Amino acid sequence: MSPTDTIRPAASMASTLWPGLLVCGLIALAAQFLSDHYGAPAMLMALLLGLALHFLVEDGTRSRPGIEFSAKVILRVGVALLGARISFAVFADLGWGVLALVVAALLATVGFGFLGARVLGRGWRLAVLTSGSVAICGASAAMAIAAVLPRNEFSERNLSFTVFGVTLLSTLAMVIYPILATLLGLDERSMGIFLGGTIHDVAQVVGAGFSVSEPVGETSTTVKLIRVSLLAPFVLCLTLALRRQGLEETKSGGKAPPLVPGFVLVFLALALVNSLGLLPGPVQEAAWAVSRWAMLAAIAAVGVRTELKRIVEIPPQAIALIIGETLFIAAFVLTGATLLG
Repeated sequence: MSPTDTIRPAASMASTLWPGLLVCGLIALAAQFLSDHYGAPAMLMALLLGLALHFLVEDGTRSRPGIEFSAKVILRVGVALLGARISFAVFADLGWGVLALVVAALLATVGFGFLGARVLGRGWRLAVLTSGSVAICGASAAMAIAAVLPRNEFSERNLSFTVFGVTLLSTLAMVIYPILATLLGLDERSMGIFLGGTIHDVAQVVGAGFSVSEPVGETSTTVKLIRVSLLAPFVLCLTLALRRQGLEETKSGGKAPPLVPGFVLVFLALALVNSLGLLPGPVQEAAWAVSRWAMLAAIAAVGVRTELKRIVEIPPQAIALIIGETLFIAAFVLTGATLLG
């Protein structure tokens, strides 16, 4: 095969994808600008800006292929690179009791989500999506979980709603939870466990923890990273459960997806390499930065692909579900942090 035969398909793909990639990149830049200058959550801004540009993904538009690519491939790149931030040494730093609490909170919140969805008449897909996002790492978890869930006509709407919901609730928690923890008289360790174990997004955990004190900030960030480290195992277990039930998403041509999603393998590999101390600090920071920008671009793409009127049609039961899950994990972790303290 000549070099020309290799270059031409790549050039053709780039020509097809670049308009949509440019759109998502510009939305990500605008969202980060708003976050830097006005304090708004970047993930939320990327979603809202994307929703306003839905016309760019209509049939026949040049930007559609690149936007679809961002919502699928760029998303997986962002999730995979999150593994570079994980070191299994953090488990030992806080003790196995904290790890047990975080795992128990995840399992209990997912169980509560299924029960709540059943009581409220919502589907199991929404239960997995919202409860997993609340229990692990907010918008990033929502994107990763949605990547392996079998699709239906509500998939885009549910994902946009979940990203919007967990980001908004996480921002409110960043303000309210430190005040609540102070009023309850929690010590610094218990407060850090509570904040890191309940607030949905990493940025809001950092903001809440360090607004109290440096020790609380360090503890809450470490606990949050433990939660983030559970993302890959959760997605892996979900993939296996879906396959066992015959519910996994089939690829074009009727082929079944791989047993373990590629982005999960990369996540775990990076976490292992980082845990062994083989990942240099600059490389780790670069991977984290690329992951963040990839997630922003992917969320922008999800926003563009979602019709605003579908978001308005979200039933109140779904809103009650995600709020209930947020309150449940707060009560669960608060109880556990008090007992561990």
